[in-house]
Amino acid sequence: MKNTLASVAMCIAISDVAIAQEPIVISCFRGPWKEVIWDRANVNFVDSLVSVGFSLGNAQGIAERICRDPQLVDDPEAMIRKLRSIMATYTGRE
Repeated sequence: MKNTLASVAMCIAISDVAIAQEPIVISCFRGPWKEVIWDRANVNFVDSLVSVGFSLGNAQGIAERICRDPQLVDDPEAMIRKLRSIMATYTGRE
C-alpha cells in the first residue's frame, strides 16, 4: 500500500493572540485515508511551537490535537482557527 503525504503546511502570524510574534508552521502527516488513522504532527510544526516559547511537551500536545482532529482534515482555515483557540487558553509559555 502506498503512503501519501498530504502535508498541510501554512504559516500563521498569531500576534493577535499575543503569544507568538513569529509564524507557526502547521504541518501534519496525513495517511492515504480521509479518516484520521496515521495522522500526526510533523516535526517542523512542533519545532515552530517550541520556537515561540512552548515546552516540547506542550508543543507536541497542541500539534497532535490539531493534526488528529477529524473535523480539521482538509480544512486549513479551520486548523488555523483551532490553533488560535487552543493557544488563547495558554496564559504563558511553559
